[in-house]
Amino acid sequence: MDEEKTQSPEDWLQHYKKSEAGKLKIYLGMSAGVGKTYRMLQEAHNLLENGINIKIGYIETHGRKETQALVDGLPIIPRRDVFYKGKRLEELDVQAILLLNPAVVIIDELAHTNIPGSKNEKRWQDVLDVLDAGIDVISAVNIQHIESINEDVKEITGVEVKERIPDKMLQIADEVVNIDLTADELITRLKAGKIYDHTKVQQALQNFFQSDKILQLRELALKEVASQVERKVDHEITTR
Repeated sequence: MDEEKTQSPEDWLQHYKKSEAGKLKIYLGMSAGVGKTYRMLQEAHNLLENGINIKIGYIETHGRKETQALVDGLPIIPRRDVFYKGKRLEELDVQAILLLNPAVVIIDELAHTNIPGSKNEKRWQDVLDVLDAGIDVISAVNIQHIESINEDVKEITGVEVKERIPDKMLQIADEVVNIDLTADELITRLKAGKIYDHTKVQQALQNFFQSDKILQLRELALKEVASQVERKVDHEITTR
């Protein structure tokens, strides 16, 4: 087994934050559909218009028309084709990113688990490789994928989320932005077909997208971002 796959998150992150490393910005949300990917793409257009060499490394629009429309006009690095159990699948092409060496790269779905046989088991590990090359990364993740909050999320939703990122990924981020919506706004988006296909709306309303669950997840997201701000302020004070 490759050494990378036996290392703990702490091992992976211990060497990290070299002065020449890229900067990490994470868009955090309480659930799917709050607009994390949309905001990342808006930022990509803004950077491109200002002459920044930005590329899309991996984006997941989930078939949302408004989000898909924002992909147009942005330079995209083709995904890496992988064949697994007879199926052709696509993964983030880290080597292509490193070769092209953009100033900034968008890498969506931070908690994603890579296909077996990939260099790294997790996408957050791919992101570290890109950051170590001096490339800035903008990524996104939902609150339920954060390791320390996993049990709280399970208690709220009744679902155990398998794909997780270590808390330290948020701690090493230079910026964590919470994409916030009220429960009513999120449910309105869902009913309008802006999150899932209309055939899945009713099931979603009966399960995850209930006001009380959304409010609890929203509170977790707000607390997490507040704690990140507090840590950064404390760090700046102690390093002066």
